[in-house]
Amino acid sequence: MRSPHINRQQFTTAVVEVVESLGQDNSSNEVNLAKSIPSGGIETSQGTIYVSKPVRAGANKKLRAMISFSPRQSVFDISNERSGANEFRGFFTLFWISMFLLAVNTYIRSLETNGYPLSMEFGMKYMFAEDTIMLFLSDGILVLSTAICVPFAKAIQNGWIRYYWTGVILQHLWQTTVLFTAIQWTFTRHWPWVQSGYLTLHTLVMIMKMHSYMNINGYLAQVNEQARVTLAQLKRLTDAVGGWDEAVAAAESHRLAEACDDAPTNDTPMPVPVAMKSGESTLRKRTRSMSTRSPHLQPASTVNATQIITTGTRVLPASQVLKPGLHPLVDHPDESIASLAKEYSEYESELIGMGPEYVRWPNNITYKRFAHYMLVPTLVYELEYPMTDRIRPLYVFEKTVATFGTFALLYTVTESFILPLTPTADQSFLRSLLDLALPFMVAYLLLFYLIFECICNGFAELSRFADRQFYEDWWNAASWDEFSRKWNKPVHTFLLRHVYASSMSSYKLSRQSAMFFTFLLSAAVHELVMAIVTKKIRMYLFTMQLAQIPLIFVGRIPAIKKNKLMGNIIFWLGLYAGFPLLCVAYCAY
Repeated sequence: MRSPHINRQQFTTAVVEVVESLGQDNSSNEVNLAKSIPSGGIETSQGTIYVSKPVRAGANKKLRAMISFSPRQSVFDISNERSGANEFRGFFTLFWISMFLLAVNTYIRSLETNGYPLSMEFGMKYMFAEDTIMLFLSDGILVLSTAICVPFAKAIQNGWIRYYWTGVILQHLWQTTVLFTAIQWTFTRHWPWVQSGYLTLHTLVMIMKMHSYMNINGYLAQVNEQARVTLAQLKRLTDAVGGWDEAVAAAESHRLAEACDDAPTNDTPMPVPVAMKSGESTLRKRTRSMSTRSPHLQPASTVNATQIITTGTRVLPASQVLKPGLHPLVDHPDESIASLAKEYSEYESELIGMGPEYVRWPNNITYKRFAHYMLVPTLVYELEYPMTDRIRPLYVFEKTVATFGTFALLYTVTESFILPLTPTADQSFLRSLLDLALPFMVAYLLLFYLIFECICNGFAELSRFADRQFYEDWWNAASWDEFSRKWNKPVHTFLLRHVYASSMSSYKLSRQSAMFFTFLLSAAVHELVMAIVTKKIRMYLFTMQLAQIPLIFVGRIPAIKKNKLMGNIIFWLGLYAGFPLLCVAYCAY
């Protein structure tokens, strides 16, 4: 993951520009209300923003893709006040009432025709077969096997394995072994397509989680090594000027002297900063002042406890919080010492979480923290995530009921409207597309809601994970690249950090080449899943995935890009046609 060095000032400016651009759509005053908070985030009218620090280590100069985690609610969460005030919220209620009426009508018709409200043939044959217990046991073994990541990270921490490149090779060998073992096991057990697809998809999720955990910890081991080397160099320089204590005292004296020189006198009017004259936003000024010094760890006992906030609703006492502070030698009059101290502080800041606990690597390498990471519904590893202060039992109950209710509706649609219309080679191709378009779209919407709203939110509540933005408003997408960014945020963030950004830094790919490589990998994985589910290789889905690339560039043509309505219509038509097209292709041909 090699990349050009980006200093803290450049990184902070980039973050501010992103935040300001987000606020321009609402009002010109919202972003100016932003301010830094003791928990390490940037508080805006849109919520608290936490952004991963730029990561680089010595000669390798690596950079992690910017991935932000902040306390956010999902769009369809009934406790989301912003969604509750949306003028289209009634359509959400209308959808569920319509689905309920559809289900009741289906049950009544089936009862009158067949003597039972709903056939369970599909469930008994494909979902709850005789080998279901073995499926659950296999899935449990898969989850337990991920615990090997902890001793792997410990081995790297202790220097028994160097992550670059021995650790990287071992990591990929292990991930490949897990994947092909799971695939072989599905064929050995002769599971039906639902069970085979479930185990394959869950295996891919576990592999992505393991990859991110081992990759980040392996990289931070190298950052820690560079920090130790830099600290040793710093100590040698301070020995030349009288020792560490003398250097710290000189730095403190120099800082106080500069503070006195910069302080205005009674006869001198306070100068107006150029930034204020030019109308620079409060967020930019605050963040620039923060960026001039690199944070270190120091106790926060001197800070007012009422000012120390967490991402939940409870306030932690100052004695329990470690607050990022300044390295004492950054103000030393000797430029070489000050520069080296700033470099060391940068390394240290990369090894410390974003709060509220400010965990420092390698204290994060424990089975307890790894188990929590496996429970958190994200595929990107961080030392810390924004957390809620408690688990709400009623919320867990709500999501549990919603999970089973949505699954019942999904089963009803599949059993009553999709399976009876399963296409064959002798049927009309266009008629099959027309018959299956609406049922597949309804099934897709229910499956999306089941996974990203019910299951992900349920696990987020159990793990106290505060960032619930598992999706964005993909239904408003005007292009396929916008859809790919918004509909599945966990996978998108993983691909952004560990595939897209990594391919650019490691292999010096251009943005277009990195995008093609990301789509190629994604298409290959999707086709792999279809091959396991259907027991045949046709490359239909692989081709359709790659076909999105030219469509993305077409969508970026200015004349088309400006017409959001036309882009959204084309997107929905493509989605409506895509699902039945895949069904007809894989079932009939």
